[in-house]
Amino acid sequence: MPIAAEVRPNEAARLAAVRRYDILDSPPDGAFDRITALAARRLNVPIAIVSIVDEDRIWFKSHHGLPVEQIDRAPGLCASAIMGNTPYLIEDARSDPRSLANPLVAGDFGLRFYAAVPLATGDGHNLGTLCVIDKEPRSINDDQVEDLKDLASIVMDQLELRLSSLTAIGEANLMAKEIDHRVMNSLQFVSGLLAMQSRSTDVGDGATHLRLAANRVAAVAQVHRHFYADVAEEVSCIAFLRRLCADLASILDREIIVDGDEDLVPANSIQPIGLITNELVTNAAKYGAGRIDVAFRVEGESNSLAVCDEGRGLPAGFDPNAATAGLGMRVISTLANQLQGAVTAGPNTGKGGACITVQFPRSG
Repeated sequence: MPIAAEVRPNEAARLAAVRRYDILDSPPDGAFDRITALAARRLNVPIAIVSIVDEDRIWFKSHHGLPVEQIDRAPGLCASAIMGNTPYLIEDARSDPRSLANPLVAGDFGLRFYAAVPLATGDGHNLGTLCVIDKEPRSINDDQVEDLKDLASIVMDQLELRLSSLTAIGEANLMAKEIDHRVMNSLQFVSGLLAMQSRSTDVGDGATHLRLAANRVAAVAQVHRHFYADVAEEVSCIAFLRRLCADLASILDREIIVDGDEDLVPANSIQPIGLITNELVTNAAKYGAGRIDVAFRVEGESNSLAVCDEGRGLPAGFDPNAATAGLGMRVISTLANQLQGAVTAGPNTGKGGACITVQFPRSG
């Protein structure tokens, strides 16, 4: 018959605390590994573990001397150790009634000695333990118990520091989103003012330039809006471009077709990709003619983003990277450099227009 795992009365709150610290399945960390190595050396045992007790498993954040990352919760002694708030000590597991029937004791593993200190949060929840293990019975003195308690406190200090860092990062991201939202609103406000001014009777020939400026500012605002629609670490670039270009088509009153390959790009690459697309599309709408085509392609270890129009084409000898290039092309080159990419220009074959292409490395 399977052994049932022991559960504290406030288990739901304890598990919520485990989730709050966001430690389960996190990558190895040298700080915790140094603590388990020190615990094993100080108590002269072969195995030391920083364990986190999950709902149905015991996961090892650090496991010195044991090539195992987790075990089921039921046979694990750590699940028993977190039931109390004091050190849990078993000097000879084969004669201790708490562990006689435990499979880790009676089975092939042959556990004989176990000492653990609960990892207690400030609000009284035991996340897991710092424990030491031996396959030989042994005694443990008061100084060693105190050492183990001190090392457990250091583990909790590390967990609290990690939690504070995660909280600070989360708050910084929220503030960045709030700032960007306000920037977007400000850009939309400026765009509206420019559009309204372009309709005034006293601006004369400047009306066209005011409308172009209004469209350009509105397009940049849409890049900001769509950037924060994606919160994952990697984003479908083609899906992002389709959403963005649907808005640009409405703003610029031009037909924009988006085509290409499905590929995920890092979230921090999406903003420069969006700004490049915005600049190329608005340039195509201003200087080109006909339909605007946006293509995103996967080409081996590279991605390419191309924007093509059906206008009069590029002037002879046009170099998008030349120092004499216009402000728009210099902006595109700067953004391409952020992606570690390069900008090229050429004809839109068979359609008489121009194509500007940015090629940059794929992630991973």
